[in-house]
Amino acid sequence: MIIILFRLVILVAMVLIAYAVIRFFMDPKRKLEKAHDHKEYYFFDDSSNVRKNFLVTYKGALFEGEKYLGTTENSFDIITLSVGVKNASELYLLEKEDFYFLEKEMDIRYPSAKIEWKSPVKEFLRHRENT
Repeated sequence: MIIILFRLVILVAMVLIAYAVIRFFMDPKRKLEKAHDHKEYYFFDDSSNVRKNFLVTYKGALFEGEKYLGTTENSFDIITLSVGVKNASELYLLEKEDFYFLEKEMDIRYPSAKIEWKSPVKEFLRHRENT
């Protein structure tokens, strides 16, 4: 009887460990960190939660966007995205076209939203438009 109980406990422990490993590898935050380390694109967002900010990594730069709810003609929707960079020193690899790519990706997810860039991206894009 004790041997059967011991085997059952070991089986349950193995199932729990397998579950924890699978959850670890499927975690979106881990995928975001991996993409950031490898300088790849990844969009991390909980679109069902309006209050939760989204994170985007692209070419080694990490951006955080705030979502603002408002009214459109037919419904309540995200009408403004305020996007800023977490660390301004990461921007040196990006060009104007990269920001257009990011805007296009945000527009796909939030078509009714107006995108507002925070400093220093706002000044960079304004400077590039004038030259």
